[in-house]
Amino acid sequence: MNLLLIGSGGREHALAWKLSASPLCDQLFVAPGNPGTATCGENVALDVADHAAVVAFCHDKAIDLVVVGPEAPLVAGLVDDLAAAGIKAFGPRKAAARLEGSKAFTKELCREFGIPTAAFARFTDEATARAHVRETGAPIVVKADGLAAGKGVVVAETVEEAEEAIAMMFAGGLGAAGAEVVIEECMVGEEASFFAIADGRTAIPLASAQDHKRVFDGDRGPNTGGMGAYSPAPVMTPALEREVMERIILPTVAGLAARGTPYVGVLYAGLMITAEGPKLIEYNARFGDPECQVLMPRMKSDLVPVLLAACDGVLADVDVRWWDEVALTVVMAARGYPGTAEKGSVIRGLTEAEALEDVLVFHAGTKDDGGRIVANGGRVLNVTATGRTVKEAKARAYEAVSRIDWPEGFCRSDIGWRAVAREEEA
Repeated sequence: MNLLLIGSGGREHALAWKLSASPLCDQLFVAPGNPGTATCGENVALDVADHAAVVAFCHDKAIDLVVVGPEAPLVAGLVDDLAAAGIKAFGPRKAAARLEGSKAFTKELCREFGIPTAAFARFTDEATARAHVRETGAPIVVKADGLAAGKGVVVAETVEEAEEAIAMMFAGGLGAAGAEVVIEECMVGEEASFFAIADGRTAIPLASAQDHKRVFDGDRGPNTGGMGAYSPAPVMTPALEREVMERIILPTVAGLAARGTPYVGVLYAGLMITAEGPKLIEYNARFGDPECQVLMPRMKSDLVPVLLAACDGVLADVDVRWWDEVALTVVMAARGYPGTAEKGSVIRGLTEAEALEDVLVFHAGTKDDGGRIVANGGRVLNVTATGRTVKEAKARAYEAVSRIDWPEGFCRSDIGWRAVAREEEA
């Protein structure tokens, strides 16, 4: 098969690595890709926002399956336009991708179909939102309704902090994403990410992971797109996974099907494991980033048949297998992230890092500058390792980080701390 993968980040390098290993993969194209994906297939300079150009490329190269990595093309309806042109594509259509594109949409779906989530209210003007926060008190969570690259959520410890977030969003600090604001109760518990895959009628579980959103050690500093992750998440026991499937994932798939907008693609549920059980924080409509970078090394099954089964509506017959090992990834970011990141600094030592056993370095925000790899974004590298325990995977990943010569980069030094503490207690 000829495959086209859409995207350019660390998630896409991990997907390209996995897709290219499939016996079914004849040729893999990645649009636009990065220096890492170029080692797995052929990068193509396509403007993925130009859907007609993507369709034309698919016809020209006889593409059998398109895999859409990031959320923006899904929310923009790329899968709809590919389907209209007779091209098979993995990912939700525009109407179903609203699960990620609009937090208010997801909250209303939860309310309609009895899916456990935080109590919430929606606002389209600043004064009413401020009044609600003053009446409710803090801690409280303020969310921009639309896509904000992982930066549209503020967990406010004080009313003043919440009002600042509301003012920033309504002032256009997050662009159109903040035109509507969702304000939620602050749930207490441990966060986990759970991934399932849906074919429009049913869904099957994939795996769990735990992300580290805050930029600095000890979960301090502003939220980011994610500074590291590990899989599986120890908090997600088999019993808890079954409960999440029964109470959250399957009712979501059934609810969207009942509305006439069936969901085909990855369902990434951000969960809070509360005293009352698991509750949905929010959905993403694709593989997580950096969670995908720890899921792909653990997946024993060939990814391509799984994606095809979802597209063809036959997931009920699929059994996805996983290695027992733990995978852990450390995000190396450019100085200035999550604010304005410095670009252009040279990164050395990647070959030395990847020479370590059970280590993979996935490129995210990199660029090939005449044979030199340079930083070209905020989150730049995902240094990933596997091991029998979280502690072992963590040690390998940080050993690889130490071999990378990039003075302008930084990373957290405590990825996996919760799970390591659990292992030590056990």
